[in-house]
Amino acid sequence: MARTKTSKRIEPTFGETKARSGTSGSGTRGSKAAKKPGPRPKKSTPSKSTARRKPAAGRARRRRRGALFSLLRGGAYWSLVISIWIGIAGVGLIAFYGARLPSATTWSIPDRPPNVKILSVKDELIANRGMTGGEAVGLHEMSPYIPQAVIAIEDRRFYSHFGVDPIGLARAMLANLVHGRLVQGGSTLTQQLAKNLFLEPDRTIERKVQEVLLALWLEQRHTKAQILEMYLNRVYFGSGSYGVEAASRRYFGKSARQVTLSEAALLAGLLKAPSRLSPARDPKAAEARAQIVLSAMNEQGMINGREMTTAMSAPATRAAAYWSGAEHYVADRVMEELPGLIGDVRADVVVETTVDLTLQKLAEGSIRRLIGENGETLRVSQGALVSIDGTGAVRAMVGGYDYANSQFDRASEARRQPGSAFKPFVFLAALEQGRTPESTRNDAPVRIGKWAPDNYKGKYYGQVSLTTALAKSLNSVAAQLAMEVGPRAVVEAAHRLGVESQLSANTSIALGTSEVTPLEITAAYVPFANGGYRPQVHIVRRVRTVGGKVLYEHRPGTVPRVLKPDIVAMMNAMMAETVRSGTARKATFGWPAAGKTGTSQKARDAWFIGYTANLTTGVWFGNDDGTPTKNVTGGTLPVLAWREFMEAAHRGVPVKVLPGAGWRRAPAPDQAPRPALPVATKRDDPGAAAVERTSTASIPRPKAGLGASPEDAPRSIVDIILGR
Repeated sequence: MARTKTSKRIEPTFGETKARSGTSGSGTRGSKAAKKPGPRPKKSTPSKSTARRKPAAGRARRRRRGALFSLLRGGAYWSLVISIWIGIAGVGLIAFYGARLPSATTWSIPDRPPNVKILSVKDELIANRGMTGGEAVGLHEMSPYIPQAVIAIEDRRFYSHFGVDPIGLARAMLANLVHGRLVQGGSTLTQQLAKNLFLEPDRTIERKVQEVLLALWLEQRHTKAQILEMYLNRVYFGSGSYGVEAASRRYFGKSARQVTLSEAALLAGLLKAPSRLSPARDPKAAEARAQIVLSAMNEQGMINGREMTTAMSAPATRAAAYWSGAEHYVADRVMEELPGLIGDVRADVVVETTVDLTLQKLAEGSIRRLIGENGETLRVSQGALVSIDGTGAVRAMVGGYDYANSQFDRASEARRQPGSAFKPFVFLAALEQGRTPESTRNDAPVRIGKWAPDNYKGKYYGQVSLTTALAKSLNSVAAQLAMEVGPRAVVEAAHRLGVESQLSANTSIALGTSEVTPLEITAAYVPFANGGYRPQVHIVRRVRTVGGKVLYEHRPGTVPRVLKPDIVAMMNAMMAETVRSGTARKATFGWPAAGKTGTSQKARDAWFIGYTANLTTGVWFGNDDGTPTKNVTGGTLPVLAWREFMEAAHRGVPVKVLPGAGWRRAPAPDQAPRPALPVATKRDDPGAAAVERTSTASIPRPKAGLGASPEDAPRSIVDIILGR
């Protein structure tokens, strides 16, 4: 029974634990106590179970701290391990890509592409040509604002880093990570120079590694000043400009030596995106970037606040179109001739030309003004002017209305029909065969085979002297003379005086149907102006190195005489009458002058080539596509441009008479043999028609070609004859 009581299950209750544990009596007593529980004791002190939980929480915290420490320690360890492996990989990568470079012992700074500095006869700069487009300028020579601005915006720690800037690289990486795209570059100026000198612009790991190696090499071999100077003279500034000198002249029309603070900031700002930020393309973007540069300069103490404010107030530079100005036609011509004078250009050279920049500007201004005022009305879009002195030196050469819009040189490359401007060679051949200015011909309609050249507007004058015929540009008389002397004699005379183009030896050559350039036909008039000599036409007088060594110098040598003095005197007397009373009356400006107008068929080409004892100048107006102008003749725009130019060119120069100006000769019978040409005074005269039918069989027919006959030519013969 006792076993029964002992094995009886007693359910524990809260609050009775203390009572049971505090008694040693029987179970009955304890049972009674359980049946009468007292009030629950207050928890004035922690229980044993709570006391046991406190150490356990501390141990947990300690375990957590230990785990964190272990994690950090493991992270540090593995980071170190990974860093070591990355370092090993980096060294291996550097070694691999470095091995692909040539041996360091063979590294050298490549020569800067040579520059050709082209000067006027008065040593004024005409242009810089070559890949760089500007001469090299020493760091001590250029405006101090330029290197300051470049360092401020591109590499502020340039003078403290060793070719690679770890701080700048880290900053750039962070900025790129924050923005999620490439917003900054970590390359130093030295790295950029290394890339420009030696590497292709590929964005590859190999190129970047090689760039770093080359930058370190540059820093070891050269001073900071040398590195900065090389960089500024080679870096691309947009709009085809390499180097600060080319860029300064391109954007501001001045040397890098005279660049202001605001201009230097604009140049430095271009380096981020030369093409996009070019002021020639987007002046506002260029100015906005320049203001960022100025702020950077101010932050780094290079300029003060007042200087920054003043520079920021400068307006955006609006650059002119690339290489504007007619002087660039001269520069192009020089660059074409240079290899033939000195061979390949391997170093910077200076070319001294014969061109007078003042005259060049006068010529350009005249052509541009006349086309600007009359181009739309008269349907003429282009003009050219060439001026040559008696020694053959080209003093001015304008190849078109606007070089920026068209670089084609119409002065030396465009071949056009000269019209009546070719007639002096016909009359010259006649004089050389015994005729004189006083010889007479019957100015009347004439037929040569199937060709019947008409005078301008069908007007005829009957018996006229050769002087009158040339002054009034009578086609009928010119055709008669060409038949008398023979077309080959006319071609020979033109070639002897300086025309170089191929000429067709047919009768229509009397009216200037063979094409020539303004430069060559102007040159062929020079013997009339200088007394009968044909000098070598030239535009380059000397080529030298920057150090002064002469590589080429024009030496006139023996100048051949191509005209006898009496022939020169007679030709000048005849062509002076053209200016006094003929088709070029508007050319008179106070100097003794002579010349000849010319207009090709349908007024496609209008010419005046005239001369004084000082200068020979030829002017042409027309359209590149050969479309007719609206009645522009040699006596209109060309004469006006010629007079405007020549009057300015001769201002203040002592007046000189033309060679042979005193020539006078009494009228004498013309003894020169000539065929009896059929002449009719009226086209509807039956008698004249009968003469034509019976007499023209003995006259050689002209060769097929321009103006040969109405049947053979693709245009009306009247159109050809309208040219003078």
